[in-house]
Amino acid sequence: MAATINPTLLLVIALAPLCGAILAGLFGKTIGRAGAHSVTTGSVALSFVLSCYVLWQVIGGAHYDGTVYTWMQVGHLQMQVGFLIDSLSALMMVVVTFVSMCVHLYTVGYMADDPGYQRFFAYISLFTFSMLMLVMSNNLLQLFFGWEAVGLVSYLLIGFWYTKESAVFANLKAFVVNRVGDFGFVLGIGLIAAHTGSLHYSVIFAQAHQLAQLTFPGTDWMLITVICICLFIGAMGKSAQFPLHVWLPDSMEGPTPISALIHAATMVTAGIFMVSRMSPLFEYSNTALSLVLVLGGITALFMGILGVIQNDIKRVIAYSTLSQLGYMTTALGASAYPVAMFHLMTHAFFKALLFLAAGSVIIGMHHDQDIRHMGGLRKYMPITWITFLVGSLALAGTPFFSGFYSKDSIIEAVASSHLAGAGFASFSVTASVFVTALYTFRVYFLVFHGEERFRHAVSHHGHDDHGHDDAHAHDDGHGHGHGSFEPHESPWVVTVPLVLLAIPSAVIGWFAIRPLLFGSFFKGSIVIDTAAHPAMADLAADFHGPWQMALHSVASLPLWLAVAGALVAYYCYMVNKELPAKLQRALQPLYVVLDHKYYMDWINEHVFAAGARMIGRGLWQGGDAGVIDGVLVNGTARLVGATATLVRRLQTGFIYYYALAMIAGVVVFMWMFIPGKLMSGWFIR
Repeated sequence: MAATINPTLLLVIALAPLCGAILAGLFGKTIGRAGAHSVTTGSVALSFVLSCYVLWQVIGGAHYDGTVYTWMQVGHLQMQVGFLIDSLSALMMVVVTFVSMCVHLYTVGYMADDPGYQRFFAYISLFTFSMLMLVMSNNLLQLFFGWEAVGLVSYLLIGFWYTKESAVFANLKAFVVNRVGDFGFVLGIGLIAAHTGSLHYSVIFAQAHQLAQLTFPGTDWMLITVICICLFIGAMGKSAQFPLHVWLPDSMEGPTPISALIHAATMVTAGIFMVSRMSPLFEYSNTALSLVLVLGGITALFMGILGVIQNDIKRVIAYSTLSQLGYMTTALGASAYPVAMFHLMTHAFFKALLFLAAGSVIIGMHHDQDIRHMGGLRKYMPITWITFLVGSLALAGTPFFSGFYSKDSIIEAVASSHLAGAGFASFSVTASVFVTALYTFRVYFLVFHGEERFRHAVSHHGHDDHGHDDAHAHDDGHGHGHGSFEPHESPWVVTVPLVLLAIPSAVIGWFAIRPLLFGSFFKGSIVIDTAAHPAMADLAADFHGPWQMALHSVASLPLWLAVAGALVAYYCYMVNKELPAKLQRALQPLYVVLDHKYYMDWINEHVFAAGARMIGRGLWQGGDAGVIDGVLVNGTARLVGATATLVRRLQTGFIYYYALAMIAGVVVFMWMFIPGKLMSGWFIR
């Protein structure tokens, strides 16, 4: 097999979705709806097929690191467009393009009646291009371009229905919160460029040891720690880690296909990918890794708890995404980067499956998203039911399903870490197993089993105070009478992607765990100091195969926590259905805190946003209006006017005034230029 990869092939992979986006966006009316979804879906499918071929080449030993285009050179700093294709980027390319292809196909059915059909396909294809540029980059400049591009397109997609006030608010929230994280990311990139003189990965990583010897100017902080923390702040924004997580639940305002695309394989995983790519730097800073561990643990546990009280089917899955991103982040903090990427891959499949299956439920329920208005859908939507069940079993960590292998590996890796904060992180990811199973099977039982509540539910349009309109419901502006319809299975363009995603959700963990975690797949892509951070070595020592791992789980705490969560959900929502309401009343103060999402939105609005407004008002009134306008601009004008008024008064037209001025001027000049003694003697004489 070739030792390198054809760069033209890589250009086709990256640019095919861009071409599809341009055709659908600029010529959508000309090519029509069929043309728009054909060119975009076809271009992404082409990228997927070629990405699979590239992954096959990489597994055979191929590698590519080259420059495609030099944009500019500032001194010795070169700003280039280039590709780095190794096992890390090749895996991400396949995951991104496969999920995107399924989302494109699904969208054909889901958005069939939407007037923005062509525009939507243009956006999601552009989103895919942006993510490919991010994961294929060989330098920080191109990485940052893809980073910002996915943020921009996500802004357009979350606010796709721009006539809805809630959608506009949600996309602005996502945009602003991500700018906070991106500010830290830019600082990290700037520090790297300033101290290495390069933006290219290979040059930066070659100098990692030298960076670890330096201190941040003017302080005794280690420079490598400051760099890694700044980079991780960027990851906190993109991958929605506490406290920069607040934008992600509100992104449910976008159509359901976007929820799958943003929350599964693309935008929210960019931070996980970036930290894994920067592993040669993070391995030199235990302080940064400890911070990653703690924040990941907070996100995994406390965001999962919020999913238990949600009634909007998409929001439950959204908080699940937050929790699972916390799992990946704790793995990064334990230096188990391959495990984080393994969970990223398995999560991409089963979370995209759950979102798309939720969208199928929404279609079948005539765009009612409230799980309290559902029930008994299993016999009406058999394909959606079985695929949703597969995704739920994978999410809950059921043995032999993909999520089990990646999630249990994270729990074991974090337990092996000796860094500060590892104890809390280990408790968080372990306790989250119970929480995950509880909210997962709560949704499953309420939606697919039990009483058919849609027959007597009032016309709410399917939303409580947690939920919002979805899909085409925004057009008609009215609810549907729940007694006037029967739920129905979705068309094949919706169910086929569910089946395609259900297959890897069930089996990919079994086949991938050995090569990804204990083989040489990530060799050369990810760097781990096994002496200082032995988590991966401990995992390898305890691993005896996927079958033995599943059997051993019977004697482990996580499995029984998952079983307990499922049983509690069954008892509360299938047997003793009054118990949840009683618990809510008994624990009302706690419920209020959870219902207000730990008051994070209130804090952001009344503390940080209010402080920013106060600073902005001070800069406007004091700096802009007071100093710039009042002193520099208007003050200069007033000075010129006052000077002109004074000069005008001196121009009287009387000759004796001018003579007096001339004599006074002569005296002044004599006083200035004639020596003092001579002057005084002349007056005496």
